[in-house]
Amino acid sequence: MFDKFKDECGVFGIFGHAEAANMTYLGLYALQHRGQESAGIAASDGKQVRISRAMGYVADTFDGEALAQLPGRMAIGHVRYSTAGESKLANAQPILIDCAHGQIALGHNGNLVNARELRDELVRHGSIFQSTSDTEVIAHLYARSKAATIEDAIVESVARVQGAFSLVMLTRDRLIAVRDAHGFRPLALGRLDDAYVVASETCAMDLIGATYVRDVEPGEVLIVSADGVRSLKPFPPAPLAHCIFEHVYFARPDSYVFGRSVNEVRTELGRVLAREQPVDADVVVPVPDSGVCAAMGFHEESGVPLRMGLIRNHYVGRTFIQPQQSIRHFGVKVKLNPVRSILDGKRVILVDDSIVRGTTSRKIVRMVRAAGAKEVHVRISCPPTISPCFYGVDTPRKAELIAATHTVEEIREFLEADSVAYLSLEGLLSAVGTQRNSYCTSCYTGNYPVEIPRDQTTYLQLALKTDTAEVIAK
Repeated sequence: MFDKFKDECGVFGIFGHAEAANMTYLGLYALQHRGQESAGIAASDGKQVRISRAMGYVADTFDGEALAQLPGRMAIGHVRYSTAGESKLANAQPILIDCAHGQIALGHNGNLVNARELRDELVRHGSIFQSTSDTEVIAHLYARSKAATIEDAIVESVARVQGAFSLVMLTRDRLIAVRDAHGFRPLALGRLDDAYVVASETCAMDLIGATYVRDVEPGEVLIVSADGVRSLKPFPPAPLAHCIFEHVYFARPDSYVFGRSVNEVRTELGRVLAREQPVDADVVVPVPDSGVCAAMGFHEESGVPLRMGLIRNHYVGRTFIQPQQSIRHFGVKVKLNPVRSILDGKRVILVDDSIVRGTTSRKIVRMVRAAGAKEVHVRISCPPTISPCFYGVDTPRKAELIAATHTVEEIREFLEADSVAYLSLEGLLSAVGTQRNSYCTSCYTGNYPVEIPRDQTTYLQLALKTDTAEVIAK
């Protein structure tokens, strides 16, 4: 409904808890923002791994009866938004297979850039795929491994894939967490009394009362069993490439990712934005919910009052019935409504985290004007988004990214705003602090730390025979 990059996936795992499946359910509930298409839990009682998966939200997928069918003291879970593969039950995770190494369940956050060529190779050698998800490639590589131990088979299979992956795996008697050597996607380790927890974000640990211990390190294989925790570093080191968009938009503000408070980083983005792109105005209005932290920072730095001039309806489902009689901007109005008493007659600074195609932003500007705003100045707390992502984020083709084909002035004209300004790349990097060189900024620069897939290079090509303004206006 909103013109945003789509959240990737979220993973969770717990070992050594009497209510492992229930704890995983709660962990996934906290990670729901990372994927709303499907949810799944795999649990082991030490003898057998059982799994339950379904399309839809976590709360709609699991009830007490379903969780009772997942006994054991260890479990992993997954919420999915499809970045590779169709949106259907066959692609829901965790994936569960039974092979020479025994049962293993697998959940994956990220995207494998060489999945197509690996899949073709595996099919030529007799593998039969049950899904179109790139994650299944890892399962087949694991099943075909002739390594003597489970750990060696995991290392052998993961060593062949390229791209972004934070993985949780569950065998009959152990929990394994793996993170790619670049560290694209977050993955944290925590403790809940005697139990160990891994999760995409620390907000999942907060919900169940677990304590954050540290991040699973890039290139680390973490094995949790009855013998405790073992750490392996079997992969060659690589330049760090944490996804900076986790701080801009994806992660929940109450989480810590890559060792930083998301709330603090986003608020600092707003402060820097106010210093770089000031404007004389009466009120700062965030586009909820993702623009709130940056708007707070903009307000703190500029001194312009902050007011919630747009109210979000949090109870909008994935689909809704539209009336046959067309209502202008219905798709946005069902989710956002302006507060006329705040906007009427005011010079408004509208703060949002990003502009992708620009279509929703234009509707919001029109909505604010219709509520009586005298001026509308759009401020974006990240640089112009000019390139798609291949590391676990569902992004449009380059031709559909308004900043890839339009100048800032042309974007202003398209949005029908009085002014439009973005945070600079330097400003963005300054807000994330001392580890600024450890982030991937490919969506803003077009510089990819891992070679992009050859079969997807069309995503980087501009629509030469199509009027891009017409594409964006659709």
